[in-house]
Amino acid sequence: MKVAVIGADGQLGMDIMESLHDLDPIPLTYPAVDITKRAKIRSILGEHQPDWIINAAAMTHVDRCEEEDAQAFYVNALGARYVAEASESLQAMLIFISTDYVFDGKKEKPYVETDAPGPLNVYGLSKLAGEYFTRAICPQHYILRTSGLYGVHPCWGKGANFVDKMLELARTQKSIKVVNDEVLTPTFTEDLSKQIRILIDSAPSYGTYHATNDGECSWFDFASEVFSITGIEIDLRETTAEDWNAPAKRPAYSVLENRNLRHHGLDAFPHWRDALRRYLEKRFGA
Repeated sequence: MKVAVIGADGQLGMDIMESLHDLDPIPLTYPAVDITKRAKIRSILGEHQPDWIINAAAMTHVDRCEEEDAQAFYVNALGARYVAEASESLQAMLIFISTDYVFDGKKEKPYVETDAPGPLNVYGLSKLAGEYFTRAICPQHYILRTSGLYGVHPCWGKGANFVDKMLELARTQKSIKVVNDEVLTPTFTEDLSKQIRILIDSAPSYGTYHATNDGECSWFDFASEVFSITGIEIDLRETTAEDWNAPAKRPAYSVLENRNLRHHGLDAFPHWRDALRRYLEKRFGA
């Protein structure tokens, strides 16, 4: 079985490569592999003839997507379309990584795969367009919606992940403000990559799957747990999304329920607190 990983040098992509190491996955990285180049992506994938294609390439900086909306759609929507076209021409199974930000956050309980999307920002809208292209073009697809990714590898498009940013701020500031009215499930890329391996090994029915760590928290709760585990004393203060005033609006509640994974008996995700502790131990020996 041949697996091609697009975006193999990214935060998630590198963990995917590790989870598939015994399959000798094919690393496809930018700029040699640019998903916005239709003919090029078709040619490169055609040369490798993979059985599975994982599209982990994306423009993920949410606020930058708001400011560079054309580029966001070019990468997250048209890029997804071109990968789906190449996958269908090869009859390869396709995994497309999507986001909790396809939802508007108006629910008060976790979103399931059949809930209607309603993105509030350009990033979510562009990823939703990528989902639509994937479904329409490549029937043999798996769309994985995940949330709040962080991992030990660099995220080239965003800089440090949330956990690392909190620790960096704690070294230079006496007080930190963190939003407490946006609730989600932070997800460790190592856990997501292991879930992707399970999906490939089991090949359940095609479709959309929510894929996050278990539980839910606000960004403030998440930061509190970071400092609790590491034993760092910091004046951590709550703020609101309105006061923070980021360029892109985020959903107030974007927790995902891994209903389809559980239906197939495939949900292997631990709780987000367990994931965070393992991340800190792996990253810093905390």
